[in-house]
Amino acid sequence: MDFQGFGKIARLTRRCVVTEKIDGTNAQVAILPEQELLAEQGRPLFGYIAQRDGLVMYAGSRTRLITPEADNFGFAKWAQSHAEDLFSLGVGRHFGEWWGSGIQRGYGLTERRFSLFNTALWSDVRPACCGVVPVLYDGDFATSEIDMCIQALSVAGSVAAPGFMNPEGVIVYHTAGNVYFKKTLDKDSEHKGQR
Repeated sequence: MDFQGFGKIARLTRRCVVTEKIDGTNAQVAILPEQELLAEQGRPLFGYIAQRDGLVMYAGSRTRLITPEADNFGFAKWAQSHAEDLFSLGVGRHFGEWWGSGIQRGYGLTERRFSLFNTALWSDVRPACCGVVPVLYDGDFATSEIDMCIQALSVAGSVAAPGFMNPEGVIVYHTAGNVYFKKTLDKDSEHKGQR
């Protein structure tokens, strides 16, 4: 038998970032080096939505690659039309929420928006076509702080869409554990035993 060790346990009282959980659909923009993909796949590439300077751009939902022809609420078509700006995100997979008009809660918007999840990376400089999920708290993990964020949303409404009084909840990112949790305003306790 090969020895298998037990992984290191993260300390609970470490930094966490609480952001507003926006009710839309998960989306991603993947920008990858064309030559690496060709070498890895050993065949011509397909399904990308844009190409520039040796890079290819893909669009995705939470579970699949999407294209303007096989889209998810128009995200691939939007990403393709904003490719020049989106290439400035750089090589990597950039996850966010595609939300607004006609998607889930809609937030009273007439347009759709893409809000990136990585608040540490994209809080200051990002493409003009992208937003970032609003940070509600950044500090040591404490359930009282998370409860205050939930309370603030329930009283003041959405931070992402000011004036919208039915926000979904929060996402808690625990940095030491590198894990995300969600807590919703409505029916959170009804989902016991589920992710």
